[in-house]
Amino acid sequence: MIHARELARTFKTKAGAVEAVRGLSLDVAEGELVAFLGPNGAGKSTSVRMLTTLLPPSSGSGTVGGHDIATNAAAVRRLIGYVGQGTASGPYHRVRDELVIQGRAQRMSEAAARRRADELLAMLELDALADRDCVSLSGGQKRRLDVALGLMHTPPVLFLDEPSTGLDPHSRANLWAHILKLRQATGMTIFLTTHYLDEADTMAERVMVMDNGRLIADDTPARLKAELAGDTIEVSLLCADQTEAAATIADNLPDRRELRRDERTIAVTLKDGEAVLPEFIRRLHDGGIEVISARIRRPTLDDVFLGLTGRSLREGAAA
Repeated sequence: MIHARELARTFKTKAGAVEAVRGLSLDVAEGELVAFLGPNGAGKSTSVRMLTTLLPPSSGSGTVGGHDIATNAAAVRRLIGYVGQGTASGPYHRVRDELVIQGRAQRMSEAAARRRADELLAMLELDALADRDCVSLSGGQKRRLDVALGLMHTPPVLFLDEPSTGLDPHSRANLWAHILKLRQATGMTIFLTTHYLDEADTMAERVMVMDNGRLIADDTPARLKAELAGDTIEVSLLCADQTEAAATIADNLPDRRELRRDERTIAVTLKDGEAVLPEFIRRLHDGGIEVISARIRRPTLDDVFLGLTGRSLREGAAA
């Protein structure tokens, strides 16, 4: 449904050329929900703006639904919904009117636009607000209206550029419940950029990680965490004088990636903590080392980014 090869975008500034996106190649299948991650300035929004025909690429090629983003932008726009970072509604328009105007812009008849508007208002729980001015809506209500605007013409592809940024946890969960319900009902393809790693981890079938304008990882969340981060086993010892011997045993575990220690604690990162933990405990016991507690910490997507780049994705997003 979405195909790109060597997409690039360079901006000219007073300080010189800035390569915002460099050689982006990706494929998204019909019906997939793909999360596009990276810190501020990584090139995510620029990539989305190229794929949605809002920004011409400097080089490379791309298609959405089989239509070329550079030479057939009108056909691409008929296929997609786009929810950008800013609020899309006019402040002094009424909620229902905003939706009807969007439908008419998508060449729907007046009657069809009104039917579709009422359907989305009910689906996104905005029907009680239909006659209110958009300026009076809360942040969560405005974002649900933005999603409704992007869905007016029932697009097979929906681009969501940080749709829940700035929302409180309840509004964010509510928005995602509606989006996932719509996806289940329609089978649409969703391309999502987000700073919320839990959204990507729990809802996306695939995660792409971007940094400095380049795509540096592309896989399922589970495989990325297993291959690029790994589980961390932490054991607490009864006696501080056994820490050195325990560290030696941990250092020889299979697929050992990182080893940390303090006075009575050993933390070892490896590929499959659940499978290795019993063997680790057995070796410690055989060595006469007494363990008072043990636990496995599962990796996060932030750990994946840290492993790829040496820095935290959360820190980069906050910056």
